[in-house]
Amino acid sequence: MKIFHGTENANIARPCVLTLGVFDGLHLGHQQIIRTVVDRAKRIKATATAITFDPHPRAVLHPESAPPLLQTLDQRLSYLEFLGIEQAIVINFSPEFASQFAEDFIRDTLHDRLRASEIYLGQGFAFGRGRGGNIELLRRMSEELGFVADEVDEVRLRGRRISSSLIREELLAGRVNLARRMLGRPYGVEGIVVRGDRRGHTIGFPTANLQAHNRVIPKFGVYATATLIDGKWRRSVTNIGVRPTFGGGREPSVETFVLDFDGDLYGIALRVRILHRIRNERKFNGIDELTAQINDDVKHARNYFLRPGVRNMLAIL
Repeated sequence: MKIFHGTENANIARPCVLTLGVFDGLHLGHQQIIRTVVDRAKRIKATATAITFDPHPRAVLHPESAPPLLQTLDQRLSYLEFLGIEQAIVINFSPEFASQFAEDFIRDTLHDRLRASEIYLGQGFAFGRGRGGNIELLRRMSEELGFVADEVDEVRLRGRRISSSLIREELLAGRVNLARRMLGRPYGVEGIVVRGDRRGHTIGFPTANLQAHNRVIPKFGVYATATLIDGKWRRSVTNIGVRPTFGGGREPSVETFVLDFDGDLYGIALRVRILHRIRNERKFNGIDELTAQINDDVKHARNYFLRPGVRNMLAIL
């Protein structure tokens, strides 16, 4: 996938089928939009293109209410490529860009510059000054400029529209199974392994301590997880929290114990996918009580990984 920062150098060798949005999380609703773009691009031999914004528009326009993002920009771009996007254009969202009239952006950038043959939006998405760039405007201008404009139906689960904000709520409540259903995959946290206090080594459970890049961390607790090491997803148990048994801390930690693994992970980038919540984080009355509980957590996780559906999921992650 080709990545362009700004529209000036984007590939215009052939027309494109495009969509635009933040696409935070790339959940099932986003995936339906991307599939539409990719399928239509293949059909008319155009370039499947996604325009995304960084930072989040609300972080610029209303920073006090800006949401923490589910993905880093690199994670977002990587998954766009996985979904079949051939060209991703990252627009630096600034006050100047926000002040641009939607009509000018559609005419000058989408039509004249990118040669968009077809444009698809998610339901309710709007862009440009005063959020004037909506599907109604696109359809009106498409008659004049000669492109196709359409809106992709939203995806619902349990009667609720799937959205990035809803997924954040579920993760912060610890409902990782429901979040996984809305994302179409387990939620992932990535980070560099840094040196901790090595208490896990002293009690027989050495952990990899992640300096997480993701801003959304699930509710404090212990989870069955999958950790990517050398291209293989390995079974693991992850504690997210402030380690109250040892006095707690200011910043939440993400500590992963990889089952049946003996190796040095310091300094490498790890990807951890959150599969199943085991219990809440709590304070224990000393090392012996904590060690006994960790043994129970590992036993719980091993039983979870024996489930047929879980074995199948690990095979296709």
